[in-house]
Parts: sequence; C-alpha cells; structure tokens
Amino acid sequence: MASLSIPVSHNTSSLQHSSTKRHRFRFQQLYSPSRIVCSGGFGRDFPESMENFSHLKELKGVACGILAAWAVTAASPVVAANMRLPPLSTDPDRCERAFVGNTIGQANGVYDKAIDLRFCDYTNEQSNLKGKSLAAALMSEAKFDGADMTEVVMSKAYAVGASFKGVNFSNAVLDRVVFNKANLRGAVFRNTVLSGSTFDEAQLEDAVFEDTIIGYIDLQKLCRNTTISPDGRAELGCR
Repeated sequence: MASLSIPVSHNTSSLQHSSTKRHRFRFQQLYSPSRIVCSGGFGRDFPESMENFSHLKELKGVACGILAAWAVTAASPVVAANMRLPPLSTDPDRCERAFVGNTIGQANGVYDKAIDLRFCDYTNEQSNLKGKSLAAALMSEAKFDGADMTEVVMSKAYAVGASFKGVNFSNAVLDRVVFNKANLRGAVFRNTVLSGSTFDEAQLEDAVFEDTIIGYIDLQKLCRNTTISPDGRAELGCR
C-alpha cells in the first residue's frame, strides 16, 4: 500500500537575542497544526468487492490530492500583516551601518548587529551601497532615490513604505523582501533575484524587469500590480 504522509507543524519566528550578541530576524511563519495521510489502497478488512467501485477510488484520489496541495500551501512562509517592529535604534551612527553591511549570515538573515535604516536618507548614493549585504535590514520610510544598489544582498529586508525611485538593483539578491507600499518608480531589476518578495500596493511605474529571476507563484502575484508599465509586464511575461 502506497501512502503519502505530510506533517505540518505550527511555528512562529521572531527576533531572537543570544549571549553571543548574534541576532536572527525572521518574518512570522504561519503553519496549520495538521497531519495529512493519504493511502493508495484499502485496508485488509475492507470488503474486497468495494475495490471494484471505481468512482469511490476516484473520489478518494481527488480528495487526497486536494489535501496534499493544501498542506504544501499552508506550510509556505507568510509575512504577518501586523508584524511588530522593534523600537527605532538610538545609535547615532545607525544610518552609516548601511555602508558596512552585515559581516555574517547574508541570505539566511543572521547578522552580528541589527541594521536599522528606518527614515535614513541615501538619495543619489553612488558608491557606498554597491555590493553590500543588508540582509534583514529594517528600511521602512527610508529614501534610496537614485542610489546605485547593484549586487546588494537584501534577503528578508523589511522595506514597507521606503522610496527606491530610479534605484539600480542590477544583479542584486532581493529574495523575501517586503516592498509593500514602497515607491519603486523607474527602479532597475536587471538580472535580479526577486523570489519570495512582496510588492502589495507598491508603485512600479517604468520599473525594468529584464532577465528578472522570480518563481511562478511570485510572478503571478507581482503581475497583479496594475502600476507596472506595459514594457515591464512584457519583460516579466505577465498575461
């Protein structure tokens, strides 16, 4: 008897602080506390004659497939809409931290010191942000208009309401970034990784998406943004 077992647990991730002063910033993940088991055959005690009822088998297969698909979807990470952010850093040099970036972690969101760039202004910065690792950085309401952010790593960054007008993100890694309500008019995402990032209510007029690397589901969500220009939609392959 073939069986499919999909365990799904409940887990919530948040800011953590340890004695080594390393921090982990991860968005809340929502899981359903369920376990789904689908079997490809009937038990020994089930009447043998019932095996011949093809419609029962078909219904069983359809139901099992639906449940399996639901389990995979439910197990995907989801950014909490009401996520609570830490208080604004009192470090007088916190904005300059962007010019140094993270020294460890990068894509996994681990960092040696929190990077709080909220409300900082990097307008037209052309040299100090290129190639920096800003994984898990807090960027809400910050201004990066006209900045050169090529090859930057911003995995798991939180950039709600930030302004990136005309920013060059070419060859950057922007996976799992929250760009909700951000201003990204004229931003260049050439050969940029955008998998897992969200753009709810973001302004994307004249943004360039040439050779963007993005998953199919994420692409479908991005294409729902009506501010993307016809050229941008063509580059993305929006239908």
